[in-house]
Amino acid sequence: MTDETRPKQEKLPRWDLRDLFPSQESKEFTAAFADIETATAKFAATFSGKVAKLSGQNLGDAIEQFEKISESVAKVATYIELTRSIDNDQSAWAQDASDRLRKSSEALLFFTLEINKIKEADLLQKIAAPKLAHYAPWIGRVRSMREHQLSDAAEKFQHQMEPVAEEAWRRLYNQLMIDLRVTVRGREMTEAEAVNIIDTSTDAKLRREAYLAFGRELGENKKAFALITNTLADLKSVDDRWRNFEKPESRQHLENQIDQETVDALLKAVRDNYAKTSHRYYAWKAKKAGVARLHPADRNAPLPGESATRYSWDEAKDIVLAGFGKISPEMEEIGREFFDKGWIDAEPRAGKDSGGFAHPAVPSAHPYILLNFFGSASDVMTLAHELGHGIHQVMASKQGFLKSDTPLTLAETASVFGEMIVFRELLGREDDLVARRNMLAEKVEGMLNTVNRQAAFFTFEQKLHDERREKGELSPERISDIWQQTQKDSLGPAVNLDVPGAENFWMYVPHFIHTPFYVYAYSFGDCMVNALYDEYTKAPDKQAFVEKYEDMLKAGGTKRHEAALAEFGFDTTDPQFWKKGLAVIERYIDEVEQLDRKIEAIHKTHRDFKNAAGEVSDLKRAVNDDKPHAVDPPSSKHARKGPKMGGG
Repeated sequence: MTDETRPKQEKLPRWDLRDLFPSQESKEFTAAFADIETATAKFAATFSGKVAKLSGQNLGDAIEQFEKISESVAKVATYIELTRSIDNDQSAWAQDASDRLRKSSEALLFFTLEINKIKEADLLQKIAAPKLAHYAPWIGRVRSMREHQLSDAAEKFQHQMEPVAEEAWRRLYNQLMIDLRVTVRGREMTEAEAVNIIDTSTDAKLRREAYLAFGRELGENKKAFALITNTLADLKSVDDRWRNFEKPESRQHLENQIDQETVDALLKAVRDNYAKTSHRYYAWKAKKAGVARLHPADRNAPLPGESATRYSWDEAKDIVLAGFGKISPEMEEIGREFFDKGWIDAEPRAGKDSGGFAHPAVPSAHPYILLNFFGSASDVMTLAHELGHGIHQVMASKQGFLKSDTPLTLAETASVFGEMIVFRELLGREDDLVARRNMLAEKVEGMLNTVNRQAAFFTFEQKLHDERREKGELSPERISDIWQQTQKDSLGPAVNLDVPGAENFWMYVPHFIHTPFYVYAYSFGDCMVNALYDEYTKAPDKQAFVEKYEDMLKAGGTKRHEAALAEFGFDTTDPQFWKKGLAVIERYIDEVEQLDRKIEAIHKTHRDFKNAAGEVSDLKRAVNDDKPHAVDPPSSKHARKGPKMGGG
């Protein structure tokens, strides 16, 4: 058993949630429920049935009270969710606490329903009041659901049913994934540990064993995963029909404040570019590995013959903060707080959620970041990604609870931009040509995972939900067929998805369960950041660019993506905008191939010299001796995000 199956032995940070509540048993946590129940009951008694009659000033005052109560509810909900996410043995407690919170806050439900009943002409008159105008962006988001709102009774019924319907099935999914154990070479490990081996191990045999074992273990649970997937798809279909949403993805687009045409244009551009990006790159990597087709466990693996660089937590921290600092001292200062004040949980352990996220919590507190750090370069990039989210959330929090929430079209901006600047920081520290080539190759793979693979995930969801609506329940085998076809289209013929177990990997992508049709936000964000970073590198006044960028982050949910990006001269309705972002991936692939040819030429010259002179020397020294002539990293190329194997 190699050490690659284990996290690097060092002390990694765990959350300190006391900024929310001292403990589950604390008097503060217990009192929060009673305070919420009292406040919501008083609020309902004051305003229920009267919202439409309020003056603009009084409606603004009511929203201000609603915001304060909603933030208190969110603070409790955040504590519950974060406690569960690091210890899934707390799932039963979390469910009970969430049910109690839902009942305590149920009296608030009437408020947004009544706001949506105000006639448009009346609202336009009221919103002239400065107090109400302050909340105009939030009111606009609330009223976007106006045409899809049910009766008050139906909305209340749906609110009460959610914990024993959608949420119950999601909880079951979480429990299955938490309990899942993969045995590799006699060692039992969690999903996160197995995925880490598959994505980062330099031992090809070990990677493939882990991949097969994980795929086999998923397959053992395929009936349960298929039942969960079918049930959630059907529940969604029922809700969509009642609310008159045309397509399964329509509600997500509305909540993201984006139109169907823009998403369709993005996804078409990505799919049309598969051959020039993912198909081309994986064909090159297969040739490099000396095989006709890559095993799926080798798709994200380090290039042959090279050891993967490992980073300590302190090294990762320094690299990430240095990257943010080069763009913005303010962002670096905010980022440092996450490390210094216990806002990050990075230690992999049983019972903890896999993957990574940044939870915005509430403006009166601060965000929290979860990840599982094993020390790979990919983990450093994940840290940069989630810290970008966290910094964004802190900067937007000044808008207040109701207006700080950023739509998904802009939510990935700071995270993907953060990855880009940290990648440049990593690359700038490396002068070994072979290592630089490998870093660029890993960046390409990350971009493909973020753009192409997430687009394929979205296509999978579309096909699955459409077929569930039209033909009824899908068998596990049929879901796997849809999965395989969409993944083969995306990855291309150079990746062998016919290996046993590959058909089961749809089961472990949590977005399909928790946030259906979310995944295109990664493709959107990556292509957009490509354009943003390109603009930054070319900007004659970088300080002016940074100020505009920071203003965009601080705007939170007060600006739609069209308005925010117009500040940089971007038009997301223009197909050329998306092509520009995708062309960056092609240029990165060009750079990898050019650098590889240079290394091979040096290798050949060195080999010929040895044959002629009979001397022995070190290839790496020969490569590094030539480093002044190295191909410079692309000055206008950009970044990625998305877990390597799936998810996001």
